[in-house]
Amino acid sequence: MSLDEDARWLEWVTKQFETIAGDDKEIDIDEFKTALKVKESFFAERFFALFDSDGSSSISLDELLEALDLLIHGSETDKLRFLFQVYDVDGRYSSYFLLRLVLVSVSSWFFFAGSGSIDPDELRTVLKSCLRESAISLPEEKLDDLTLALFESADKDNSGSITFEELKAELENFPEVMENLTISAANWLKPPEVDQKKRQTPRYLTRVYWQNNSRKLLFLCVYALLSLLLFVGAMLQNSHGGAWFMVAKGCGQCLNFNCTFLLMLRRCLTWLRATWVVRVLPLDQNILLHQIVGYAILCYTLVHTTAHIFNFVHLSENSTFSLWEYLLTTRPGIGWVKGTASLTGVVLQVVICLMVLCSSTFVRRSGHFEVFYWSHLSYIWVWSLLMVHCANFWKWFLVPGLAFILEKIVGIAVSRMGGLYIVEVNLLPSKVTHLVIKRPQFFHFKPGDYVYINIPVIAKYEWHPFTISSAPEQSDALWLHIRSMGQWTNRLYEYFRQPETETVNPKRLMSLMCIFCQCYVDGPYGTPTRQIFASEHAVLIGAGIGITPFASILQSIMYRYRRRKQNCPNCNYSWCENIKDSEMKLRKVDFIWINRDQKSFEWFVSLLTKLEMDQADEEPEGRFLEMHMYMTSALSKNDMKAIGLQMALDLLAKKEKRDSITGLRTRTQPGRPEWGKVFQKVFEENKGKVHVFYCGSPALAKVIKAQCEHFGFNFYKENF
Repeated sequence: MSLDEDARWLEWVTKQFETIAGDDKEIDIDEFKTALKVKESFFAERFFALFDSDGSSSISLDELLEALDLLIHGSETDKLRFLFQVYDVDGRYSSYFLLRLVLVSVSSWFFFAGSGSIDPDELRTVLKSCLRESAISLPEEKLDDLTLALFESADKDNSGSITFEELKAELENFPEVMENLTISAANWLKPPEVDQKKRQTPRYLTRVYWQNNSRKLLFLCVYALLSLLLFVGAMLQNSHGGAWFMVAKGCGQCLNFNCTFLLMLRRCLTWLRATWVVRVLPLDQNILLHQIVGYAILCYTLVHTTAHIFNFVHLSENSTFSLWEYLLTTRPGIGWVKGTASLTGVVLQVVICLMVLCSSTFVRRSGHFEVFYWSHLSYIWVWSLLMVHCANFWKWFLVPGLAFILEKIVGIAVSRMGGLYIVEVNLLPSKVTHLVIKRPQFFHFKPGDYVYINIPVIAKYEWHPFTISSAPEQSDALWLHIRSMGQWTNRLYEYFRQPETETVNPKRLMSLMCIFCQCYVDGPYGTPTRQIFASEHAVLIGAGIGITPFASILQSIMYRYRRRKQNCPNCNYSWCENIKDSEMKLRKVDFIWINRDQKSFEWFVSLLTKLEMDQADEEPEGRFLEMHMYMTSALSKNDMKAIGLQMALDLLAKKEKRDSITGLRTRTQPGRPEWGKVFQKVFEENKGKVHVFYCGSPALAKVIKAQCEHFGFNFYKENF
């Protein structure tokens, strides 16, 4: 919040104005909305009226900058008076007179600011506009409650209106709001976010990064060293064939190793997570390492092919065979299976390039998962062709291949064992499909595990991974919460949505239909969240549908709480015994859920309500589980258009002991978390070693991981 920031903001406003203004160099109300990116008409009209000093229904650049100068260089009182004018809807005088009068006497300014008071109708109008600006939908009765809560708190003399002095006194009860009145105007009127300063030292070169990623970095070093040794060894063994032949053989040996380096044997990885190996190998980064190996295979393949081409050019100069005969025919007799090495090499080059291309993030995340899924099955052809292409590949593939075949056989046997049926379906807000599946008798899993599911009526041969959202303690059913984001998930949602148009009682028909909806489940497979109950202080961060791994964890915590809950037979007082035991070392859990809009909270609120009820009584050492909700579409308290609404929401939450947005006792915070402050608070609590578990977008993961490295927290991200 500095003069430099204000200067950048004024420069941005000037550019916006010059871009939008016409030949007359003035802007009207519609252009004003576009210039300052103010969505709600109420605030745009109030700002416009206060900035239009000559009442011409248009604003020049000089008028705009003159008015904004007050917000930048004015005192706390000056800014508060401007806020009062915005709320005083029937105010009569423009900011032109106010800016003139402030030079003469600030104390006399108030008497010309308008009607001089804010009545309940004006306050209700302001709050209603605040709700629309923040994309919050509340019933009219709740809006009345918000208006009444703020009005009763501010109207100290019960006169039926709020004066400037009363508004100022009320704001003083909210220190964070008063603090925002003194900060830069750039934050008051919410301009585009400025890029943060680049860190002077790259994070990959910091000591903290190497400490927090020691297992992964050590593994990569060993992998790189082993690849180098294989490359050099193969070159030395084939030194008789010339430089290009040596390079080709070196890359070929590395391909033998990498093409049998199987990092996606999920059942084996799940088993290894239960052993001491999890403390040595970076099992949680198996997908990242798999991607690295995939790119390494592509690079080795390209160099291997290029080196052979140059070698064939050299050979063709002293041979009866042409370059094309060396590359595309079996006549030269290269290879151990009827001279097919060149042909199979060309096919392998094409297949591997297509596999890598179809595995790109763009393909996987743009609703074309099926392209990735089916193209990735080409690994069967790659291995088969490598058997023909290279005489020694089968020796490398023997042990990993047996492990792969065994894993597939076990997976098929488990997934097809017994008849599984979807017994209930609930269609939730934000196009989330809640599946309730009959749980097999011998199906055991840990909180946070995931499964692959196949529903033949949706797609007969497609398997998709989803986190189990029910707790292991629920012995009769498995829950899956699936958000519609791709072709398969959208087909699933639409398939179960059809009965709604066919009957008055859709839920009943849906349940009857689902009894005969067969499905297959492959799993469960372990994730990093398996380590949560071995942590001392766990921070669970979910973004949107990324809450599902923590749904299982939180429910498991709830069941364990119920087992430890004690009741006094005389006074019915209840308390929870010390939760730290051999099964669970947890001393504190912070649960953070970030959603874009209000509806995204609805499908999970019932579970969170139960968790709050189980923790109704404060524990001696403070709450074991603390929840933090953030709604990113809601304007934060440092935005002038949201100050009144956030004050009213705070007051009503204290009065009703319940949040107006979610209905929880936990107050929903507007905007995005300030991760530095969040983790600083966690650090100061000193509840033991902190482990941060995250599930959500990769972009946010980078931000959170950087903060974890700064504070020395362990970071785990869900990978599928």
